[in-house]
Amino acid sequence: MRLVPETLVGRTVLILLVGLVLSQVAAVLLFGLNHHAFFLRMTSQRRAERIASAVQVLNGTAAARRLETERALDAPGFRVRWLPQAGPPPSGPVPGEARDLEMELHRLMPGRTVLVRQGFHPPPGFFPRPPDGAFAGPDDFGPPPDEMEHPHPPPLVIWTRLDDGTWLRMVARAAQGEGFLHPGFYGPLLTSMVVVLLFSLLAARRAARPLALMEAAASRLGRDVNAPPVAVSGPREVRAAAMAFNEMQARLRRFIDDRTQMVAAISHDLRTPITRLKLRAEFIDDEEQRGKVLSDLAEMEAMIASTLAFARDDAAREMREPLDLAQMLADLADEFGGHYSGPAALVITAGPLGLKRTFANLIGNAVKYGGTARIGLERKDGGHVRVIIDDDGPGIPEAELERVFAPFYRVEASRNRETGGTGLGLAVARSAVRAHGGDITLKNRAGGGLRVTVLLPV
Repeated sequence: MRLVPETLVGRTVLILLVGLVLSQVAAVLLFGLNHHAFFLRMTSQRRAERIASAVQVLNGTAAARRLETERALDAPGFRVRWLPQAGPPPSGPVPGEARDLEMELHRLMPGRTVLVRQGFHPPPGFFPRPPDGAFAGPDDFGPPPDEMEHPHPPPLVIWTRLDDGTWLRMVARAAQGEGFLHPGFYGPLLTSMVVVLLFSLLAARRAARPLALMEAAASRLGRDVNAPPVAVSGPREVRAAAMAFNEMQARLRRFIDDRTQMVAAISHDLRTPITRLKLRAEFIDDEEQRGKVLSDLAEMEAMIASTLAFARDDAAREMREPLDLAQMLADLADEFGGHYSGPAALVITAGPLGLKRTFANLIGNAVKYGGTARIGLERKDGGHVRVIIDDDGPGIPEAELERVFAPFYRVEASRNRETGGTGLGLAVARSAVRAHGGDITLKNRAGGGLRVTVLLPV
């Protein structure tokens, strides 16, 4: 499975490549078989026609000139010898190619005696001419000529009787299938495969482009619900998915807007009775009771303001602009009495108000509950920066490390603003960081204290 690409484009191209290779292999095999059969058939026909022509020429030539004529008929892979004193060769088994040639010669020379055998084996009673100078020399039944020495397969030997009763012996090279897998054949084949593969790659990338756009849109939606919709283009299935995605985004936007409006309306309606209660509290004669009432009302106002800010998700709506994160962290460290270590300048693109509120909350919590805040900043691979905030406090129970990000959840359960706040600080901070495409994680350090890690894209 490691050979299977992970991307849709890669898998599409792999499928096309495997199909192309299999089709090419099948085509080559079919071509090779047909080519071999066609080559053998054409070679057999040309050889039979040459033999019939040689027989016709020598049959019409006077005996005194046949020796001279037979030499003129010799050619590479083909020899002709007139054997005036030889007897007829015996009959015997005829292999397939010899049988086919014999049948073709009978068709071209009807009525003439033709025998075809394979290999240089002079039959008994087939006597050569005496070497008296009047006839051809020792190669009649001796070793074959150089170009047919140790041939494979053995050559075909053809005997045919002329009209005057003498015999002709002709030796022809056996047909050997012509190889078709040579550089001249490979070149066009590989070129066509490369061209088809490149075209398939471009087509697959173009077909998968709408999916990449949907992936980018889904990533933007996780940071900003008001991101522009996906362009509806591509094949029908991709267009349907894009329309469904846009409809989902519109529903989410309407849901969030409705929730924000509801919370804003409740907050607005609560401010009026709170203001009236503050005015009435001023008429309480007991100073201690008046102070407690006013403190409770102030806590209610703070909770309403925090709830409204969390519901509105201001960080997601804030415009992004260049921000010197290093300078912001150094200023917050001075403000809260912490210690900053990192580069003197590091510019990212972000919403300044949302991030400043987030890091102020995190650094303030570290100083408040851990006694100090050590802030580190570094650039990471992949276009991200990492902010680490360490404190020397008691930390958080392992089971609570993720639950503290839930709205209105506090580890300290007294609900006292002096000890635990409203329980929205970490929820707002994580919402702001995730709106920028990053994340926040908490971890107890081995040496004691809590470590807050914030990862942000540059």
